[in-house]
Amino acid sequence: MSSPYQAIFAAPGTRAFSVAGMVGRMPLSMLGIGIVTMISQVTGRYGLAGALSATLALAGAVCGPQVSRLVDRYGQRRVLRPVSAVTVAALAALLVAVRTGAPDWVYFVCVLFAGLTPSMGAMVRARWTVIHHDSPRLLHTAYSFESVVDEVVFILGPILSIGLCTAWFAEAGPLLAALFLGVGVLLLTAQRATEPPPHPHDQLTGGSALRTPGLALMTAVYVGTGAVFGAVDVTTVAFADERGHKALASLVLATYALGSCLAGLVFGLVKPRGSAPRRFLLGVSLMAVSMIPPLLVGNLWFLAGALFFSGLTIAPTMVTAMGLVEQLVPRAKLTEGMTWISTGLAVGVAVGASLAGRVVDTSGASAAFAVPAVAAVVAVAVAVLGNRRLRPASEREEPHRHGGDVGEADGWAGRDAERDHREGVA
Repeated sequence: MSSPYQAIFAAPGTRAFSVAGMVGRMPLSMLGIGIVTMISQVTGRYGLAGALSATLALAGAVCGPQVSRLVDRYGQRRVLRPVSAVTVAALAALLVAVRTGAPDWVYFVCVLFAGLTPSMGAMVRARWTVIHHDSPRLLHTAYSFESVVDEVVFILGPILSIGLCTAWFAEAGPLLAALFLGVGVLLLTAQRATEPPPHPHDQLTGGSALRTPGLALMTAVYVGTGAVFGAVDVTTVAFADERGHKALASLVLATYALGSCLAGLVFGLVKPRGSAPRRFLLGVSLMAVSMIPPLLVGNLWFLAGALFFSGLTIAPTMVTAMGLVEQLVPRAKLTEGMTWISTGLAVGVAVGASLAGRVVDTSGASAAFAVPAVAAVVAVAVAVLGNRRLRPASEREEPHRHGGDVGEADGWAGRDAERDHREGVA
């Protein structure tokens, strides 16, 4: 690793909680597809499989921010262990129910409780924020690294889940996901030295973090962004199937994630310039532009190339989004704030996949690539209309003190200089 990545791991305990976070994050990409594969193999009912996957996504969207809100108040260890125990128990009950042929309503009850799965990405990013809060450069690199970890999880997870369900036994994928969650949470919560301290009740006034100016807007933007991801996944599979190479769809989608991985690694090495809201708007706009080439391709090779370049826009935009959340949301509500972004993505993925599937059925896969393109344009429109709300409160309320927009690079330089001064005095 080059020096910025070496620097973020210089603090004690960072490697341990990062590895634990990756293990605990695997269910994010394994559970939904694992349940679909398991149910379709055992019952042959794709409608039931899709309904259960959608129920899991919606339950997670409802419960995830509430779990993170409790974490901000009581700490990761006190909340994650019992919540994860409920999730693992619910998944175990689901596997037993499937094996014994229980009624459909039992499956839905189990999946609802499985929706308590905590946002492990938010938990890890909250730890990075505490460790590197006085060094925005290192925090930027840490967020970039975690974005790469997200992409690795989304590359490996579906392969493991589908492969185990089809090659071993139908329940193997969700079973492994439950094991990953349990082990990951135990390993993460064992790292007490890097755990963010809980915040007193008087620091958590004002209700949900979603009331923070700008956070609701970003969540809405990420509903559109998630719709891009969900629609691309479904449409790519259908596109490959129409051309008689359905098995190659996973490789084509891997190029999409690979582009994001590479962009995230490079983005973590550079010092971004300009304000975060402007960079966020630029990233979302480039993501929309990158959805034009898939509309024009005629074979899988060109689609793989088009999606690779589309992937280059993902990680930098996600990293900038997390940096914006860190600026906008009070420290006492940071974990919940980051989880709302993930919630927006999850809802968007479900919506995008559903819409793309309908277009594929009626007009074919090529036409369905219009769904992610339109979703990206909607995300840009929302970001443009509310861009002012993405500026930190101090800049919105006191522009005369800043002389207008202040470049984030200048703010970073000032904070780094202050820290260097303190270290020199010490």
